[in-house]
This record gives sequence, structure tokens and C-alpha cells, in this order.
Amino acid sequence: MTTWNTAENILCIRLDTIGDVLMTTPAIHALKASHPNRRITLLTSSAGASTASLVPDVDEVIVYDAPWLKATAPRQNSRPEYEMAEDLRRLKFDGAIIFTVYSQNPLPSAFLCYLADIPLRLAHCHENPYQLLTDWVKDPEPEHCMRHEVRRQLDLVATIGCQIDDERMSLRVPEKALASVKDILEQLGITQQRPWVVIHPGATAASRRYAPEKFAVVARSLVQDMGIAVIFTGTEPERELVTAIQTASGVVSHSLVGCLNLSELAALLSLAPLLISNNTGPVHIAAAVGTPVVDLYALTNPQHTPWGVPNRVLFHDVPCKNCYKSICPEGHQNCLQLVKPESVVDAACELLNSSPATAKKNIVSFPDSGRECLI
Repeated sequence: MTTWNTAENILCIRLDTIGDVLMTTPAIHALKASHPNRRITLLTSSAGASTASLVPDVDEVIVYDAPWLKATAPRQNSRPEYEMAEDLRRLKFDGAIIFTVYSQNPLPSAFLCYLADIPLRLAHCHENPYQLLTDWVKDPEPEHCMRHEVRRQLDLVATIGCQIDDERMSLRVPEKALASVKDILEQLGITQQRPWVVIHPGATAASRRYAPEKFAVVARSLVQDMGIAVIFTGTEPERELVTAIQTASGVVSHSLVGCLNLSELAALLSLAPLLISNNTGPVHIAAAVGTPVVDLYALTNPQHTPWGVPNRVLFHDVPCKNCYKSICPEGHQNCLQLVKPESVVDAACELLNSSPATAKKNIVSFPDSGRECLI
């Protein structure tokens, strides 16, 4: 009989995007480290797969855009689900761990694993899953507590005896990408003799975007008043946004929008002294490679702040926080828009000037309470 102590062929399910996959890497590492012969396969979305290939503890990636995730295009029929169940059955997994945020229901994924005859199935779940999960962890969130996403997943695998001392996120930066980015920085004239920062002003959800005109003020102050060079990043659809910010700033800055693949973005952030960003994927990439972050944190949800690196989480407390909406239902976005650009600049300068002793601390201001906590 297979037990978690003997299970070697493990399926990890994380059907979300870049940041969610990265915040699961400490738990995946705990699974891998707890058994010398353990093989980890990650079932994830198309977006998550781009990151998963850079995670050292993942041996194989299976791409699956599940119909119970909001970003998935509508299906014509259920054939892809039956085909996926059959594919998983052929791979003869010993166990499956389903990683979800507390607002997601793990049971569709659990049923997929049940159909695939995976003997061990573990997940957080609010309701009684009966036979769909062999190992049910009653979900305490949000009624009884609120955990960082990394902690939530570490707690899940701890229930089957998988724990580690090093709880940092992990991301492998390819040497080729690192060399390419170093060449780009040299061409831009970016050197260690002058401080520089990366600004990532985009985000998929409109509710998580700091105003472009405020980003322009931040860039102007950094360059003009502080002598700090600025590099903007983003995907091709964000080119117009970044161009508008650069123009409005009225100072010289650099744009690498549409110039970097994911490996190169990770390389850039690994070299950068600091990232300033909305709460989106690059925040977690920066944290995974050990780079400090100023996180403009819309209060759509409380549990995705930067993990394991020096950071400053900036927001304005509002009664409508934790709305989980992609578009602000109140129409004002005050949780972000009332954050002054001067506060962003001050936070950036504070992190850039931090002593090595201070840099070892991870100070996070939690949106659900307004308190500062040392993690």
C-alpha cells in the first residue's frame, strides 16, 4: 500500500499564473527534499508553465488550462478533461497535492485525480470531500486566520511530514539569459557606479495598477532628484503605457518593454538593486531571486506580499479592501491611488540605502491589519 512516506512519483497541481507557481516553490522543495528518490511533476496553466521550467525542483511540466479557472477560454465539450485524466493515469502517480488559494475550490482538480486513479490526494478544502481526497485538511481561511500564500502551501505539505528550514522561493536563472542581460545593461550604460532600479508599471487586473501619471512622478524624482537610473519593463501590450510614463516624466530613462523573455526578466531582476512594481508576477520573480521590492499593493487580497526579501508594501487602507475584484467595484481605486509618489520614492531610497543588517529582515505591512510584522 502506497503511503506519503513511500510515494516517489508526485503530481503537484497549481493551475494559476507566474506568481502563484513561484509562491508554491518552497512547498515543492519540501516535498522533494523529504524523499531522496522523489520525482515532481507540475500540472499548471499555460502562463504558469513559463515559470515552472525555471523551478529547480520540478522534473516535468504538464500544461493544462482547466475550465474551472477564470482565464481559460470556453470549452466546446469535456473531451480535454477526459483526455487529461487518461494522460495522468498512464503516468502512474503515487500521490497528488492540489495547491489552491482559499477562495478556490480544489474539488474539480481532486475529481480529475480520482478519475486518474491517483491513490493519494491531498488538499485544503472547506467542505467535506468524501472520497475525492484521501487527505483532507480542513481549510481555516478566511474564517479563523489569514496566511501568506507561501505559508499556506508549506502548512499543507507539513501535514504529510514534509518540512524544510530554508523557506525561500526558488527560481533558476539560466547563464545564457544572465549573459544576455549583462550585455544589454552595458549597452545602456548601467553600471554599479550609479544606483539603478527597475519599474514594472503594468498588471493584468486594472484594479492592481498604480496610475501612470504617479509612476511618471516617481521616475522623475528618482532620476532628477536622486540620481538613480530607471529601467522600465513590461510586455508588448504595455509598450504604450510605458512610453506615456516616460514622456510624462520628462527625464531620461530606459525601456526594455517587449525585449525580454521570462528567463531574461528573471536575470535582470537578479541583477537589479531594487524593483518598484504593482502587485503582479515580477514582484514574486524578484523575491525568488533575492531582490528587494517596493510593492504597490492594491487591497484586492491580503496574502500575496513579497516573501523572503527586504520590501515595503505600500497601500492606503480602505473599508472595501479584500474585494478580490479585477476592476475596482467602487470606481476610485483609493487603496492604490491615495498612495503618494513621494512615499514610493522614500521607500525606494530606504531599501537602496539599507545596511546589510537591515537587509536580512523582511518587514511587511499586512493590508488586513495595518500592522508591521517581522517575518
